Amino acid sequence: MVKKEEYLYLLRRSEEFHETALMQIDKGFLGLAAVSLEQSLQLFLKAKLLESGVDYPRTHSVRRLLELLAEVMSEPLAQRINRLIDDYSLELALLEDAYITSRYLPREFRKDEILKLKRAVEDVINVISQPTS
Repeated sequence: MVKKEEYLYLLRRSEEFHETALMQIDKGFLGLAAVSLEQSLQLFLKAKLLESGVDYPRTHSVRRLLELLAEVMSEPLAQRINRLIDDYSLELALLEDAYITSRYLPREFRKDEILKLKRAVEDVINVISQPTS
């Protein structure tokens, strides 16, 4: 059974973090934008796991969440998710690093890096959001 309230909450928070990231990019707050993009993707993936009837694990790894999602999805979508993991391996790793470094280490991001992260996050969300046929 889908935990509908939690699912809707996670989706809304994911969208809010995405909107926040866009504002942070416009203001030049690139480190914060990286964290917001990571949070947006992480919460979206956890929502999709819930929607699939799977309780998400207590992890912040977007790669692990994507792998879990691929395991529970039908074959066409699972293949697309695995392709995303391969295509965006560096961006996904950088997102995970952003989550950790924002709390413990000084790390500067360049605008081109943030724009690549934004593109990767938006592509992952778009692909997973598309209905499977």
